[in-house]
Amino acid sequence: MEHTISFPALGLNLDINRVAVNLFGKDIYWYGIIICLGFVLAALYVNRRTQEFGVTSDNLMDCLIICVPVGIISARIYYVAFEWGYYSQHPNEIIAIWKGGIAIYGAVIGVVIALAVYSRMKKLSFASLCDLAAFGLLIGQCIGRWGNFVNGEAHGGATSLPWGMSIDGASPVHPTFLYESLWNLVGFIALHFYSKKRKFGGEMALLYVAWYGLGRAWIEGLRTDSLYLGPVRVSQLLAGISCIAAIVVLVRQYNRIKVEKAFYAPEQDKADEKKGE
Repeated sequence: MEHTISFPALGLNLDINRVAVNLFGKDIYWYGIIICLGFVLAALYVNRRTQEFGVTSDNLMDCLIICVPVGIISARIYYVAFEWGYYSQHPNEIIAIWKGGIAIYGAVIGVVIALAVYSRMKKLSFASLCDLAAFGLLIGQCIGRWGNFVNGEAHGGATSLPWGMSIDGASPVHPTFLYESLWNLVGFIALHFYSKKRKFGGEMALLYVAWYGLGRAWIEGLRTDSLYLGPVRVSQLLAGISCIAAIVVLVRQYNRIKVEKAFYAPEQDKADEKKGE
Protein backbone atom coordinates (compact mmCIF):
# COMPACT_ATOMS: atom_id res chain seq x y z
CA MET A 1 0.00 0.00 0.00
CA GLU A 2 3.04 2.27 0.23
CA HIS A 3 4.72 4.03 -2.65
CA THR A 4 7.02 6.97 -3.24
CA ILE A 5 5.90 9.99 -5.20
CA SER A 6 8.57 12.52 -6.02
CA PHE A 7 9.13 15.66 -8.03
CA PRO A 8 12.82 15.22 -8.96
CA ALA A 9 13.41 18.68 -10.41
CA LEU A 10 11.91 20.27 -7.29
CA GLY A 11 13.74 18.01 -4.85
CA LEU A 12 10.53 16.68 -3.28
CA ASN A 13 10.17 13.05 -2.18
CA LEU A 14 7.05 11.77 -0.44
CA ASP A 15 6.52 8.29 0.98
CA ILE A 16 2.77 7.76 0.90
CA ASN A 17 0.63 5.02 2.37
CA ARG A 18 -2.81 4.76 0.78
CA VAL A 19 -4.20 3.57 4.10
CA ALA A 20 -4.79 6.43 6.52
CA VAL A 21 -5.69 4.31 9.55
CA ASN A 22 -6.90 0.85 10.50
CA LEU A 23 -10.05 0.79 12.61
CA PHE A 24 -11.16 -2.49 14.13
CA GLY A 25 -9.29 -4.42 11.47
CA LYS A 26 -10.70 -2.36 8.59
CA ASP A 27 -8.41 -0.18 6.46
CA ILE A 28 -9.61 3.41 5.99
CA TYR A 29 -8.12 4.84 2.80
CA TRP A 30 -6.96 8.41 2.21
CA TYR A 31 -8.85 8.34 -1.09
CA GLY A 32 -12.20 8.00 0.66
CA ILE A 33 -11.30 10.56 3.32
CA ILE A 34 -10.32 13.13 0.69
CA ILE A 35 -13.49 12.52 -1.33
CA CYS A 36 -15.58 12.96 1.83
CA LEU A 37 -13.73 16.18 2.66
CA GLY A 38 -14.60 17.50 -0.78
CA PHE A 39 -18.29 16.67 -0.24
CA VAL A 40 -18.36 18.37 3.16
CA LEU A 41 -16.67 21.58 2.01
CA ALA A 42 -18.87 21.72 -1.09
CA ALA A 43 -22.01 21.29 1.03
CA LEU A 44 -20.94 24.00 3.48
CA TYR A 45 -20.30 26.49 0.70
CA VAL A 46 -23.49 25.72 -1.21
CA ASN A 47 -25.53 25.99 2.00
CA ARG A 48 -24.40 29.61 2.30
CA ARG A 49 -25.66 30.39 -1.21
CA THR A 50 -29.03 28.60 -1.22
CA GLN A 51 -31.27 31.62 -0.52
CA GLU A 52 -29.74 33.56 -3.41
CA PHE A 53 -30.99 30.85 -5.74
CA GLY A 54 -34.44 30.41 -4.20
CA VAL A 55 -33.58 27.16 -2.44
CA THR A 56 -33.86 26.36 1.28
CA SER A 57 -31.38 24.53 3.49
CA ASP A 58 -33.93 21.72 3.81
CA ASN A 59 -34.02 21.43 0.02
CA LEU A 60 -30.23 21.26 -0.01
CA MET A 61 -30.21 18.52 2.62
CA ASP A 62 -32.72 16.53 0.58
CA CYS A 63 -30.55 16.95 -2.51
CA LEU A 64 -27.43 15.82 -0.67
CA ILE A 65 -29.15 12.73 0.72
CA ILE A 66 -30.28 11.84 -2.80
CA CYS A 67 -27.42 13.07 -4.97
CA VAL A 68 -24.37 11.91 -2.99
CA PRO A 69 -25.15 8.17 -3.20
CA VAL A 70 -26.58 8.52 -6.72
CA GLY A 71 -23.46 10.39 -7.85
CA ILE A 72 -21.07 7.84 -6.36
CA ILE A 73 -22.98 4.86 -7.74
CA SER A 74 -23.40 6.36 -11.22
CA ALA A 75 -19.72 7.40 -11.28
CA ARG A 76 -18.70 3.85 -10.45
CA ILE A 77 -21.12 2.28 -12.95
CA TYR A 78 -19.76 4.55 -15.68
CA TYR A 79 -16.17 3.59 -14.87
CA VAL A 80 -16.87 -0.14 -14.61
CA ALA A 81 -18.86 -0.11 -17.85
CA PHE A 82 -15.89 1.18 -19.83
CA GLU A 83 -13.49 -1.17 -18.04
CA TRP A 84 -15.77 -4.20 -18.32
CA GLY A 85 -13.03 -6.30 -19.86
CA TYR A 86 -11.25 -6.21 -16.50
CA TYR A 87 -14.21 -6.24 -14.12
CA SER A 88 -15.94 -9.10 -15.91
CA GLN A 89 -12.94 -11.18 -14.86
CA HIS A 90 -12.80 -9.66 -11.35
CA PRO A 91 -16.47 -9.16 -10.34
CA ASN A 92 -15.55 -9.04 -6.66
CA GLU A 93 -13.78 -5.72 -7.31
CA ILE A 94 -16.76 -3.97 -8.86
CA ILE A 95 -17.78 -2.44 -5.53
CA ALA A 96 -14.18 -1.80 -4.36
CA ILE A 97 -14.55 1.93 -4.84
CA TRP A 98 -12.02 2.65 -2.07
CA LYS A 99 -9.29 1.50 -4.45
CA GLY A 100 -10.18 4.28 -6.87
CA GLY A 101 -12.02 4.14 -10.15
CA ILE A 102 -14.87 6.62 -10.43
CA ALA A 103 -15.65 8.86 -13.39
CA ILE A 104 -16.84 12.45 -12.95
CA TYR A 105 -19.03 12.38 -16.04
CA GLY A 106 -20.87 9.38 -14.64
CA ALA A 107 -21.45 11.34 -11.44
CA VAL A 108 -22.66 14.42 -13.32
CA ILE A 109 -25.13 12.39 -15.38
CA GLY A 110 -26.52 10.73 -12.25
CA VAL A 111 -26.77 13.99 -10.31
CA VAL A 112 -28.50 15.84 -13.16
CA ILE A 113 -31.13 13.11 -13.45
CA ALA A 114 -31.65 13.10 -9.67
CA LEU A 115 -32.01 16.90 -9.58
CA ALA A 116 -34.48 16.82 -12.46
CA VAL A 117 -36.67 14.32 -10.64
CA TYR A 118 -36.39 16.14 -7.30
CA SER A 119 -37.12 19.58 -8.77
CA ARG A 120 -40.23 18.22 -10.47
CA MET A 121 -41.46 16.57 -7.26
CA LYS A 122 -40.86 19.69 -5.14
CA LYS A 123 -41.78 22.21 -7.86
CA LEU A 124 -38.39 23.91 -7.62
CA SER A 125 -36.32 25.53 -10.33
CA PHE A 126 -34.21 22.83 -11.98
CA ALA A 127 -31.89 25.56 -13.32
CA SER A 128 -31.25 26.95 -9.83
CA LEU A 129 -30.46 23.51 -8.44
CA CYS A 130 -28.01 22.93 -11.29
CA ASP A 131 -26.40 26.32 -10.63
CA LEU A 132 -25.77 25.37 -7.01
CA ALA A 133 -24.54 21.94 -8.06
CA ALA A 134 -21.97 23.61 -10.31
CA PHE A 135 -20.31 25.25 -7.31
CA GLY A 136 -20.34 22.00 -5.38
CA LEU A 137 -18.87 20.02 -8.26
CA LEU A 138 -15.99 22.45 -8.74
CA ILE A 139 -15.11 22.33 -5.04
CA GLY A 140 -15.49 18.56 -4.85
CA GLN A 141 -13.40 17.97 -7.97
CA CYS A 142 -10.71 20.41 -6.89
CA ILE A 143 -10.21 18.55 -3.62
CA GLY A 144 -11.09 15.06 -4.82
CA ARG A 145 -8.30 14.98 -7.40
CA TRP A 146 -5.82 14.81 -4.53
CA GLY A 147 -7.22 11.37 -3.81
CA ASN A 148 -5.81 10.38 -7.21
CA PHE A 149 -2.46 11.80 -6.10
CA VAL A 150 -2.40 9.63 -2.99
CA ASN A 151 -3.28 6.59 -5.10
CA GLY A 152 -0.63 7.45 -7.67
CA GLU A 153 -3.21 7.36 -10.48
CA ALA A 154 -4.80 9.60 -13.11
CA HIS A 155 -1.43 10.90 -14.24
CA GLY A 156 -0.20 11.72 -17.71
CA GLY A 157 2.57 10.59 -20.00
CA ALA A 158 6.29 11.30 -19.76
CA THR A 159 7.40 14.92 -19.47
CA SER A 160 10.62 16.89 -19.00
CA LEU A 161 8.84 19.85 -17.41
CA PRO A 162 10.23 20.92 -14.01
CA TRP A 163 7.07 19.82 -12.20
CA GLY A 164 7.17 16.31 -13.63
CA MET A 165 6.07 13.68 -11.08
CA SER A 166 7.80 10.35 -10.56
CA ILE A 167 6.11 7.30 -9.02
CA ASP A 168 8.40 4.75 -7.36
CA GLY A 169 11.42 6.01 -9.26
CA ALA A 170 9.89 5.79 -12.75
CA SER A 171 10.40 8.50 -15.38
CA PRO A 172 8.65 11.82 -14.60
CA VAL A 173 5.09 12.17 -15.89
CA HIS A 174 2.53 14.95 -16.12
CA PRO A 175 0.76 15.41 -12.75
CA THR A 176 -2.60 15.72 -14.48
CA PHE A 177 -4.44 15.44 -11.16
CA LEU A 178 -2.81 18.76 -10.23
CA TYR A 179 -3.68 20.36 -13.55
CA GLU A 180 -7.34 19.49 -13.10
CA SER A 181 -7.39 20.50 -9.45
CA LEU A 182 -5.99 23.94 -10.28
CA TRP A 183 -8.29 24.29 -13.30
CA ASN A 184 -11.31 23.63 -11.11
CA LEU A 185 -10.04 26.02 -8.44
CA VAL A 186 -9.75 28.83 -10.99
CA GLY A 187 -13.21 27.99 -12.30
CA PHE A 188 -14.71 28.07 -8.81
CA ILE A 189 -13.14 31.45 -7.97
CA ALA A 190 -14.36 32.91 -11.26
CA LEU A 191 -17.92 31.62 -10.80
CA HIS A 192 -18.00 32.72 -7.16
CA PHE A 193 -17.40 36.35 -8.05
CA TYR A 194 -19.32 36.40 -11.33
CA SER A 195 -22.40 34.76 -9.80
CA LYS A 196 -23.32 38.04 -8.11
CA LYS A 197 -24.05 39.41 -11.60
CA ARG A 198 -25.59 36.31 -13.15
CA LYS A 199 -28.08 37.04 -15.90
CA PHE A 200 -30.37 34.00 -16.00
CA GLY A 201 -31.14 30.73 -14.26
CA GLY A 202 -28.84 27.93 -15.30
CA GLU A 203 -26.03 30.29 -16.30
CA MET A 204 -23.66 29.03 -13.60
CA ALA A 205 -24.28 25.43 -14.63
CA LEU A 206 -23.64 26.20 -18.30
CA LEU A 207 -20.46 28.12 -17.48
CA TYR A 208 -19.29 25.16 -15.40
CA VAL A 209 -19.95 22.73 -18.25
CA ALA A 210 -18.10 24.97 -20.71
CA TRP A 211 -15.15 25.65 -18.40
CA TYR A 212 -14.72 22.11 -17.16
CA GLY A 213 -15.25 20.65 -20.62
CA LEU A 214 -12.55 22.89 -22.09
CA GLY A 215 -10.02 21.93 -19.42
CA ARG A 216 -10.90 18.24 -19.39
CA ALA A 217 -10.63 17.97 -23.18
CA TRP A 218 -7.04 19.22 -22.93
CA ILE A 219 -6.03 17.33 -19.79
CA GLU A 220 -7.58 14.04 -20.91
CA GLY A 221 -5.29 14.08 -23.93
CA LEU A 222 -2.29 13.94 -21.57
CA ARG A 223 -3.52 11.02 -19.47
CA THR A 224 -2.44 7.41 -19.82
CA ASP A 225 -5.44 5.83 -18.09
CA SER A 226 -8.29 7.18 -20.22
CA LEU A 227 -11.47 5.18 -20.70
CA TYR A 228 -11.83 4.24 -24.38
CA LEU A 229 -14.68 3.42 -26.70
CA GLY A 230 -12.78 1.88 -29.60
CA PRO A 231 -10.00 4.36 -30.44
CA VAL A 232 -11.82 7.30 -28.85
CA ARG A 233 -11.12 8.71 -25.39
CA VAL A 234 -14.64 8.80 -23.99
CA SER A 235 -14.16 11.64 -21.50
CA GLN A 236 -12.32 13.77 -24.05
CA LEU A 237 -15.16 13.33 -26.53
CA LEU A 238 -17.83 14.13 -23.93
CA ALA A 239 -15.82 17.11 -22.69
CA GLY A 240 -15.51 18.58 -26.17
CA ILE A 241 -19.17 18.05 -27.07
CA SER A 242 -20.47 19.38 -23.74
CA CYS A 243 -18.18 22.42 -23.90
CA ILE A 244 -19.33 23.38 -27.39
CA ALA A 245 -23.00 22.74 -26.57
CA ALA A 246 -22.80 24.87 -23.41
CA ILE A 247 -21.12 27.74 -25.28
CA VAL A 248 -23.80 27.64 -28.00
CA VAL A 249 -26.59 27.82 -25.40
CA LEU A 250 -24.82 30.60 -23.49
CA VAL A 251 -24.35 32.70 -26.64
CA ARG A 252 -28.01 32.25 -27.59
CA GLN A 253 -29.15 33.25 -24.10
CA TYR A 254 -26.89 36.32 -24.00
CA ASN A 255 -28.11 37.40 -27.44
CA ARG A 256 -31.73 36.92 -26.36
CA ILE A 257 -31.16 39.08 -23.29
CA LYS A 258 -29.45 41.75 -25.42
CA VAL A 259 -32.39 41.83 -27.86
CA GLU A 260 -34.91 42.05 -25.03
CA LYS A 261 -33.04 44.96 -23.47
CA ALA A 262 -32.89 46.77 -26.80
CA PHE A 263 -36.61 46.19 -27.34
CA TYR A 264 -37.82 47.24 -23.90
CA ALA A 265 -35.40 50.14 -23.34
CA PRO A 266 -37.31 52.66 -25.53
CA GLU A 267 -40.59 51.75 -23.83
CA GLN A 268 -38.98 52.27 -20.45
CA ASP A 269 -37.61 55.66 -21.54
CA LYS A 270 -41.09 56.76 -22.62
CA ALA A 271 -42.52 55.65 -19.29
CA ASP A 272 -39.84 57.61 -17.44
CA GLU A 273 -40.57 60.72 -19.52
CA LYS A 274 -44.27 60.55 -18.69
CA LYS A 275 -43.47 60.27 -15.00
CA GLY A 276 -41.35 63.40 -15.26
CA GLU A 277 -44.09 65.49 -16.92
